[in-house]
Amino acid sequence: MNERLGSLLRRYDELSLMAQDPNLAKDTNKFRDVMKEYSQLGEIAAANEELTGLSRQLEETKTLVQSEKDPEMKELAKEEVKELEIRLKEAEDKLKFLLVPRDPLDEKDIIMEIRAGTGGEEAALFATDLYRMYSRFAETKNWKFEIMSSNETELGGLKEIIFSVSGKNVYENLRFESGVHRVQRVPATEASGRIHTSAVTVAVLPEADETEVDIRQEDLRIDVMRAGGPGGQCVNTTTRR
Repeated sequence: MNERLGSLLRRYDELSLMAQDPNLAKDTNKFRDVMKEYSQLGEIAAANEELTGLSRQLEETKTLVQSEKDPEMKELAKEEVKELEIRLKEAEDKLKFLLVPRDPLDEKDIIMEIRAGTGGEEAALFATDLYRMYSRFAETKNWKFEIMSSNETELGGLKEIIFSVSGKNVYENLRFESGVHRVQRVPATEASGRIHTSAVTVAVLPEADETEVDIRQEDLRIDVMRAGGPGGQCVNTTTRR
């Protein structure tokens, strides 16, 4: 762990110098990539600094326990040692978690689709409930939420809805929502009080990176074909490849 941590902290220092270069902003893509990596490694640097500070504070407090003559002060120092040991363990766990290699897709924005399945109108109402849940969750995370298309039923349910979510660690937080979601409940449309089982499918797709495609004129082939038929019918067709 120490070797990986040292490597990442050195990289963080390199990125810090790069971020101070005024020429970096001239290259939009490079500026975005550098600042993104700098932000990610900044979390590791801050966690390591916190761990180092707690370790130093714990050692100083332990020394105080051994040297303190006043019984009351000695007891207070012992209590502080216990508290610092707990905080130090939490800081160590946090740093270990941050050092685990991340999925490169975790930072991606997503396209999400919710589609009603088995259950008819009740499934459509369940799809609406899921959509509201995800939209409110996005609000708590300060993510940008935008509907791309939707198909509603007469009772206000959703046969399907597609929307985009963008922000920090969106795919990391929502990737495991993909799949079939089921609910058993008495629907609002049921007068006799029977329990219905409804299903909704959810798809979570990371957005693809934008790529530029350069099509040269010499790569195009233009074919002109003439087709004839009875009754004077004649069609000139131009195809491009």
